[in-house]
Amino acid sequence: MNQGVLNSMTASERLLVADTEPAAIADLDEDELLELHTRIRRARKKYVTNYRRAAAGSVARRGGRGHGFPTNQRDRDKAEVFELALARVSRQVAVRAKEAAAELKAERLAAARAGDTGPDAGASTTSGAAPSGRTRTTRKTTGGVKKDASTRAAGARRQAKRDARG
Repeated sequence: MNQGVLNSMTASERLLVADTEPAAIADLDEDELLELHTRIRRARKKYVTNYRRAAAGSVARRGGRGHGFPTNQRDRDKAEVFELALARVSRQVAVRAKEAAAELKAERLAAARAGDTGPDAGASTTSGAAPSGRTRTTRKTTGGVKKDASTRAAGARRQAKRDARG
């Protein structure tokens, strides 16, 4: 990174960039990395927006985009520093997410090997599971007895209306 750009940053911005160094992010968990990622992204967006607004304003004054390019170097450089910091954090988030996915997969495989899978894994045969040889009846899960009764009544009214027509 350009030391001149880092020296032109505020103390809080320098600390934010320092928080993205490999030694600093090595001990962070996935949630902390995502929070840091959000903070870095906000800072980058701020300087990208500042750069674009100033560049757009200088087009009319200077007579073209190329003429306004050198006047807004500081915001462009700061945006680049935050972009590099964001890339470092994004890579680390990807590493942590991959580790978490591997852990979850290992847990699921261990549970499957133990036979503890499925919605009725811990249920006994008296709690609704069908004895072997019989098919299980489906249970309604629409939200309650009154709602089910209302649905049946509406269906009966529709059928009665059709029957009355013809």
